[in-house]
Amino acid sequence: MTERSALSGTSQASPSPGGGREGAARVPGGRRKRRVPETIGLLIFLAVEVVFFSVQSPYFFNWDNWGNILTAVSITGVLAAAGTLLLVAGQFDLSVGSGVAFVGIVLVETAPSLGLGPALVLSVLAGVGIGLLNGFLVTVVGVNALITTLGMLGIFRGLTLVIGKGQSIFIEGFDWATARPFLGIPMPAIVLVVVIALFYVLMHYTVFGRKMYAIGANPVAARLVGIRVNRTIFAGFLLSGGCMALAGLLVTSQLGSSSANTGVGLELAVVTAVILGGTSLSGGTGTIFGTVVGLLIVGVLSNGLTLLNVDSSWQQVATGVLLILAVAVDRLRQTYLRKAG
Repeated sequence: MTERSALSGTSQASPSPGGGREGAARVPGGRRKRRVPETIGLLIFLAVEVVFFSVQSPYFFNWDNWGNILTAVSITGVLAAAGTLLLVAGQFDLSVGSGVAFVGIVLVETAPSLGLGPALVLSVLAGVGIGLLNGFLVTVVGVNALITTLGMLGIFRGLTLVIGKGQSIFIEGFDWATARPFLGIPMPAIVLVVVIALFYVLMHYTVFGRKMYAIGANPVAARLVGIRVNRTIFAGFLLSGGCMALAGLLVTSQLGSSSANTGVGLELAVVTAVILGGTSLSGGTGTIFGTVVGLLIVGVLSNGLTLLNVDSSWQQVATGVLLILAVAVDRLRQTYLRKAG
């Protein structure tokens, strides 16, 4: 039995790419009952945020301010796209923050001697290499993804500190991410939209995407129907490494420099957006659309609090509260679904 036929043959038993729990549900008597999409609550919360901050600040609804919001969430969004794909398959990548910093330090250190072109190639290879190492340790050696990527977080943060000697290193002639090439839209926002679109298609309209959902729902069953589980997960980590490389280039171009402190806390921001967007910690459910909504909720909250002159420390508290609430809601939803059968 081929992987494609196995996937189609088990589609009734596996969650759909839309999360598996939305849409029509059969009720006694043969009638179908429409369930409310899980993202509706997130959309309502986002709308409340927008209305509240619009009333509180006259600057919130300015076009330039929304450009700032999209720019602020672009790095997290690029990483969250791959993070959603991995978490759908029941995997984690907590090395993204240090990976972004390592990509940046490779670029700024090698560009003066090698030239910008070769330095770009090396930095991209550095990001993909981190994904390759993560994938190898998880799928070949068999180390838990959480432990693997936590270890890589420490390793590459330390390497970035050693290579950069703890200093901020500047780069000249690499400011493409500061451009606004179309209707005043910042380049990072354009990159984010392209990445989100690509991962949406990948997760919802390709065999690879359906494999990731099947693996997250039941890895044993996925293996039994012919899916090469380890190879598929390995590819997911490679994609995460590629997103690290792109995010590293974006943040280095925005700042014009890189240091050991670049990307600190990104892993928390990514996990918050992905889980807040409805992707289950248990795997098997989640959507890119939900992640985008979660990303905007965090971005609008941070921007609105800044406009209201709320201290940045309290903004971190608010983000932490959102993460805890998101995990709590996910657990409650899983419990309800199990009881509902």
